[in-house]
Amino acid sequence: MEEKRHNKRFPVKLELEISSLFKQDNVKVDNIHAPIEVTNISRNGIGFRSGSILPLNYYFNAKIQLGNSDSSLYTVVKIIRQQLIEENLYFYGCELVGMPSVLDYIFDEFEER
Repeated sequence: MEEKRHNKRFPVKLELEISSLFKQDNVKVDNIHAPIEVTNISRNGIGFRSGSILPLNYYFNAKIQLGNSDSSLYTVVKIIRQQLIEENLYFYGCELVGMPSVLDYIFDEFEER
């Protein structure tokens, strides 16, 4: 299969929790409390696993820390893909939305490791 990503994904192990989801038309879902395990990241997106069923085209706020505490990204994440990988476990593909290019240095430092 041909790789279509603009930026290389790197393996990473992060644990996050989604507490609420929202859409651009002011639809909001609160009290989600879905634990997720981020498995890979790139400048444009993340991939994660979760036992929760999450709706596509919804957004959530995330704080992603790559390395030291100075390397924290505060970003909006859009869920764009879902795949069942085993019973009660899903893999999600997401894009990072509206992340300013001034934060590219965080990925530069992460890629050098």
